Amino acid sequence: MIPAVITGIVCAVVFLLAGIALGIQIRKSEAEKEIGSAEQEATRIVNEAIKSAESKKRESLMEAKEEILKDRSAYEQEVKERRAEISKQERRVQSKEDTLDRKTDAIEKKEEKLNNRLAAAERSKEEAEKLKNKQLEELERISGLSVEDAKALIIQQVENDVTHEEAAKIKEVKARYKEEADAYARNLIAQAIQRCAADQVAEVAVSVVPLPNDEMKGRIIGREGRNIRTLENLTGAELIIDDTPEAITVSCFDPVRREITRIALERLIADGRIHPTRIEEMVEKAKREVEQVIKAEGERAVFETNIHGLHPELVKLLGRMHYRTSYGQNVLNHSIEVSHIAGLLAAEIGADVATAKRAGLLHDIGKSVDHEIEGSHVQIGVDLARRYKESEYVVHAIAAHHNDVEPQTIVACLVQAADAISAARPGARRENVENYIKRLEKLEEISSSFKGVSKAYAIQAGREIRIMIKPEEVSEDEMTILARNIAKKIEEELEYPGQIKVHLIRETAAVDYAK
Repeated sequence: MIPAVITGIVCAVVFLLAGIALGIQIRKSEAEKEIGSAEQEATRIVNEAIKSAESKKRESLMEAKEEILKDRSAYEQEVKERRAEISKQERRVQSKEDTLDRKTDAIEKKEEKLNNRLAAAERSKEEAEKLKNKQLEELERISGLSVEDAKALIIQQVENDVTHEEAAKIKEVKARYKEEADAYARNLIAQAIQRCAADQVAEVAVSVVPLPNDEMKGRIIGREGRNIRTLENLTGAELIIDDTPEAITVSCFDPVRREITRIALERLIADGRIHPTRIEEMVEKAKREVEQVIKAEGERAVFETNIHGLHPELVKLLGRMHYRTSYGQNVLNHSIEVSHIAGLLAAEIGADVATAKRAGLLHDIGKSVDHEIEGSHVQIGVDLARRYKESEYVVHAIAAHHNDVEPQTIVACLVQAADAISAARPGARRENVENYIKRLEKLEEISSSFKGVSKAYAIQAGREIRIMIKPEEVSEDEMTILARNIAKKIEEELEYPGQIKVHLIRETAAVDYAK
């Protein structure tokens, strides 16, 4: 049975292989047919492509030929235009060259004419020089003067004319500005003084205490001088007991100490009990009383000037100036007056009124302690103002009010002017005889130092200097210049209140006798 199965399988396999071979053969024949068809189609497509390429090639050649023709035409047209432009430029250049040649010829002709004229001018100059020299020789012969002498004479005449013109101009300008400035200044000062009519009382550096009788002198001196020594030690003042009847003089450079001594001495004289213990009590009471007065006077000054925000220590220092004098003028009243005047002047010119019044009130603050601190009252005042936080405007005004530094602000100038007004007006101050005589001598010395001055006399209490001029050395025109120079030197070298009139006198006298 097994062999039969195997035989069947073999047969099946054989049939299968035969079928596969037959299928392959059929497929092969179909593939050959398709390949033949594809080859024919490819041949057809290639033929058509060749025909199309030849057609496009012909078309491209035609288009290229047409483009070449167009480019050739455009090029020929451009070349034609360029040749025309070049021809035009050549014609223009040729025209310019012709014009330039004509101008060159004209310039050469003008240069030749100019050279001829220069030669003629040189010949004329030589002839003129010869004629000039001949005329100069003739003039020298006629006038009897050489060229140098004539020049000197002309220069002298010109100098005289210039001096005359200068003097006339100085007179004119000086008169005009003096008239305008004097009118304006008089108006401002008159208004300021009229609105600030403060009285000034002359005070001195000593105080006189009256006594009921001369026996009181011995009681004040005490046994072996113990009472007077106690009083002098406690106050620092000096008691002068001399032959003056019923009076004792209290002398001290510190006005506050002098006032304390005066009050204590008057209280002791009135009480009658004079001994060291009682003297100590009276001195302490006098100190308290003076301190109260100092405080009250400082507050009065601040109230009268309407100044706010002042440091309490500055108020006390202002009060101390109530007992301080300068050339007999009360310094506190002077400071109040300066404050008012500075404020009024500031209001007139539109400056800072509050700062001007503040600086005016404090400008002499250094005098309140100048007996206790080394240095000038200006420097002491500057240090005090800075210590108590015053503004730089106020500090600068204090520093500049005596020209220790140059004034740089309007406030400083106003304070300086107000200080001069308050100190210089009649009755405000007095100076001792020695300083007065020295100032007059210095004034005469300065005036006599100028060339052409014969004599100089200070008159009107030093407010005028009358100068006699040598007429042979100083002409009328030179007098104006000389007066100006003398006044300028007086301003630079001399300190004085108000102003000084410089009066020059020139007189030429001729005397003869009829016989």
